[in-house]
Amino acid sequence: MRLVYFLLFLVTLCPSVVSKATQTPSTTRTEIQVLLKRLQDSGCQFNRNGSWYSGAEAQTHLSKKLDYLERKNMLKSTEDFIKLGASTSSYSGKAYLVKCGNTPAVESKLWLGEQLRILRESK
Repeated sequence: MRLVYFLLFLVTLCPSVVSKATQTPSTTRTEIQVLLKRLQDSGCQFNRNGSWYSGAEAQTHLSKKLDYLERKNMLKSTEDFIKLGASTSSYSGKAYLVKCGNTPAVESKLWLGEQLRILRESK
């Protein structure tokens, strides 16, 4: 009986702890983490709402969006994360951009999509 009360406590008072375990598939979470690490380490710049940020700043921002999407149970695939969290600003609706070196800036959904393709081909 104590176990039942404990489980009810968890479900009622700690829904994020219980639901987080059932939300994002582990392979998806791993792919997203690798993509964010690649962005952080890329030396590329990330444009959000007209301002340029480092890859590390972009990783921090996108990690917050990842946490939000996971709390809302909105991610079933890495493509979901790219589409729902890493492509456009939820504030302005403007596309995020990635600029690496002297190459022209590209939409983050294209850059992340290419990184995901490379990641999956390397497995």
